Amino acid sequence: MKKEKAVVVFSGGQDSTTCLFWAKKKFQEVEAVTFDYGQRHRLEIECAKNIAEELGVKQHILDMQLLNQLAPNALTRESITVKAGADGELPNTFVPGRNLLFLSFAGVLASQIGARHIVTGVCETDFSGYPDCRDIFIKSLNVTLNLSMDQQFVIHTPLMWRNKAETWALADELGAFDFVREKTLTCYNGIIADGCGECPACKLRKRGLEQYLAIRNGQSE
Repeated sequence: MKKEKAVVVFSGGQDSTTCLFWAKKKFQEVEAVTFDYGQRHRLEIECAKNIAEELGVKQHILDMQLLNQLAPNALTRESITVKAGADGELPNTFVPGRNLLFLSFAGVLASQIGARHIVTGVCETDFSGYPDCRDIFIKSLNVTLNLSMDQQFVIHTPLMWRNKAETWALADELGAFDFVREKTLTCYNGIIADGCGECPACKLRKRGLEQYLAIRNGQSE
């Protein structure tokens, strides 16, 4: 464990909760930052609060409503039906600038509280094609943050090259499998745990879970 401080970008979902457990194993002190941008699944903020409280992690909730004004889409407007991207197009759940702004503000917060490490659950292996989840973007922003504040932040992406099955495996390795399965909110329709089962986020989560359980059960036989 590093005797340093980390900030986890935390939504209360499967990925960020797994990253929170990962950070608690890696760093002596961990705080979480959650963003309120008027998201469709606003229950995730309450879910994140409950998880942070249960794990004894100090949480910062930042108002990012401006993002809602700038980026009308299926995650910021309940009137827009969630649809997956077709023919190489981005799905309508992509919020332009979200990770750029979230990580930038996480960097500002990290600077204020004396944290050098920033942890985020973005992933390039099993994602929806979001450009701001790519490894090249994270590396670029890491350099930009360091130059902008003349500090030496390190952005950690524990899930970058893991698919959803491997993310479930990591949660299990961290002793958090049941916690993540039962207490996180990934569903675009705001249903905790296994979710609605119909939205793209639920389908991805379920497929990964089934793949991991098949592997785990096969190993135990």
